Amino acid sequence: MGINRYQVYKFFKLTFIQIFLMSVAVTCLFPLFWMVRSAFMTNDTIFTDKSFIPKIIQLGNFAQAWTDGNFGVYFLNSIIYTASVVTGIVIVSSLAAYAFSRLNFPGKNFFFYMFVAAMMIPLPGSFVPLFVLMNKLGLVNTRIGYILCMINVGLSLSIFLLKTFFDKMPADLEDAARIDGCGKLGIWWYVALPLAQPAIAVIVIFNSLNVWNEYILASLLLNDNSKMPLQKGLMVFQGAHSVDYPILMAGLTIAALPIILIYLVMQKHIIKGLSSGAIVG
Repeated sequence: MGINRYQVYKFFKLTFIQIFLMSVAVTCLFPLFWMVRSAFMTNDTIFTDKSFIPKIIQLGNFAQAWTDGNFGVYFLNSIIYTASVVTGIVIVSSLAAYAFSRLNFPGKNFFFYMFVAAMMIPLPGSFVPLFVLMNKLGLVNTRIGYILCMINVGLSLSIFLLKTFFDKMPADLEDAARIDGCGKLGIWWYVALPLAQPAIAVIVIFNSLNVWNEYILASLLLNDNSKMPLQKGLMVFQGAHSVDYPILMAGLTIAALPIILIYLVMQKHIIKGLSSGAIVG
């Protein structure tokens, strides 16, 4: 039986697409690989050792980066900020999205479109008004002020994602919950949130990335080194070790590792959340 011309075309097409996607993946992953590889090398061999795995492995770079860069304080601050901001965004955005999707009140569409319009404002453009507001409230150089600002930054997109998800929630589930004695908050907690887990996973990952990698707003609001997040600490560390590349790469690896782990743990929820209507308006 001869080979169909369509099958040959489909085979070469799929092969080309896979090769192209693999090349893009390698291009994106190579800087990460080079960073981790350089973190285990010495300053003398980082540009001379061309082997895939370093011939001389220097494990002390991570300990030196952790102690010299005061990463313990910065790392703990970033964990506190990320956990607090993401928790706040999930709670506030899910409540607001549920209200916009399932409740009727005056000005509902107007307020929702205001949130959508806020998504078109570049993030740095909102930092000056936030700084002025925090200054008037006396929350500059405070952890709570920085957390509130970061919650504000991530609300618009999160509300939009969750509202489009709640719009597809069957009304029969709400009716069944009301028969069981649930009020509006009970329906939100026991029905809406469990069904929105894929969308919440997307929100957690996106906002974790934003908070963990945020630098500009932290530089504006926080002046005390004991309150600085990890990215701000990395800039100070880079200035002190600008020519000691292995130590610098070890510090960057420490900073990147937690967010990579979060992504690996929750990656299966991303496609599920997107394909379930999390961003389909």
